[in-house]
Amino acid sequence: MPDNLSPDLVAHALLEDRQLVTLSGPDAVAFAQAQFSSDVSALSDSHWHWSAWLTAKGRTIAVFQLIRLSSDALLLVFADGDADEIASQLQRFVFRRKVKITRRDDLQVRAAFAAPQAAVGAAVAGSLEETLELDLGGADLPRVVRIAPTVADIKTADADAALTAAWRQADLQLGLPRLVPGQREHWTPQQLGLDRLNGYSVRKGCYPGQEIVARTHFLGKAKRALQLLQLSAPAQPGASVEQDGSVLGSIASVADGLALAVLPLETSDGALSVGGEPAQRLPLRDGLAR
Repeated sequence: MPDNLSPDLVAHALLEDRQLVTLSGPDAVAFAQAQFSSDVSALSDSHWHWSAWLTAKGRTIAVFQLIRLSSDALLLVFADGDADEIASQLQRFVFRRKVKITRRDDLQVRAAFAAPQAAVGAAVAGSLEETLELDLGGADLPRVVRIAPTVADIKTADADAALTAAWRQADLQLGLPRLVPGQREHWTPQQLGLDRLNGYSVRKGCYPGQEIVARTHFLGKAKRALQLLQLSAPAQPGASVEQDGSVLGSIASVADGLALAVLPLETSDGALSVGGEPAQRLPLRDGLAR
């Protein structure tokens, strides 16, 4: 668990699961504004926020960090893969817009459970040419990410895998859904708790799924939300969460002994189980909203 990290994880180690895509050109911001759930136009240069790409039916394809590098350049940081596929799908919507979509294999992401040196909240520090620093934690769970040109990895594979696993657990503790392929295009932003992360806008105008997201928001029709669970036995995304022998909801994300489950907002405090084994409710931690 991130609360009891080995000193070996304090050094900045490679996050093995990160993939990067840049949008560049005069129409980069306008293109992102029309495709993604967040208000990209309102984001200042050298700042970042959470965003998502949705289907026309308002289901979440991907959740990612969107960094506005400048007035004509954005960087998208994906934690759950498929950057190539998403970049390819986005390309279909470019039409005549002046925007270039590029997978950035020339960059790598390193991280540590430590306070950033210069980045604060949504404000980034530095540049991609040297090192771009991001604050990805909160007061009680500091985390820092550094994005820089790829160099030979000086950490062992085991150390990087340990950091990546601990980071994923921290993501779930902070309420950030991590979606495997089977859980994509399945949940609305509200069900995944993206309101806690300020990950979508209901006022900025049209984007795929916007009508459904806005209707759910303004009519108060969201009936399910994320719940952090401590599992007593291994489980997979998609597994049912039961209460009193009845299916209550299902798991969207897992990280070792933790899970994010989508459960009804109105339910009793009765005991929960997953796969016949007890599951304990835990409070979500704050710190990732931007």
